[in-house]
Amino acid sequence: MDTLTLIGIAVALAMDAFAVALAAGLTLATVTYRHLFRFGFHFGLFQGMMPVLGWMAGVGLRHYMEAFSHWLAFVLLSLIGIKMLYDALTDDDEDAEPKDPTRGVSLVMLSIATSIDALAVGFSLALLGVSIWMPALVIGVTASVFTLGGMLLGQRIGTLWSSKVECAGGLLLIAIGLKILLENTLFK
Repeated sequence: MDTLTLIGIAVALAMDAFAVALAAGLTLATVTYRHLFRFGFHFGLFQGMMPVLGWMAGVGLRHYMEAFSHWLAFVLLSLIGIKMLYDALTDDDEDAEPKDPTRGVSLVMLSIATSIDALAVGFSLALLGVSIWMPALVIGVTASVFTLGGMLLGQRIGTLWSSKVECAGGLLLIAIGLKILLENTLFK
């Protein structure tokens, strides 16, 4: 696989992570180095691991995963988006800091949801007979960089708007999940 193709794949896979990180940056009052590390590390790790898992699974499980992977991503992103909307709309204390999406179950669910496409890439690379280690590294590092950029941009936008941007973050996650679902069902 040539370098340009690999970079193109890595950037395409990192776009969902970027959008989710943007939404997370919008919801946090202040983005700290700790937030950046947790999100960047987990998104990069999951984006790098999923192609390896897909490659290892090979052709045998591909048919089964393709049938529902887009539904899984849609459900995970939508659940987190709905929870963010609920938290934003039911929060009576305007000065309270919004929930931290860079911790706990939310972090793991977001990491999985944004990296499911990378699993399919791993399957494809196995079919092509491509070694997985360099693509997995490039995909993981690219996702980390895009995640950091998305969080910082989201923080900047959130600071400028300083309104109930948690609603926008929740809606963005639901939209990303819906996009994944529609691309893999209606527009396939």
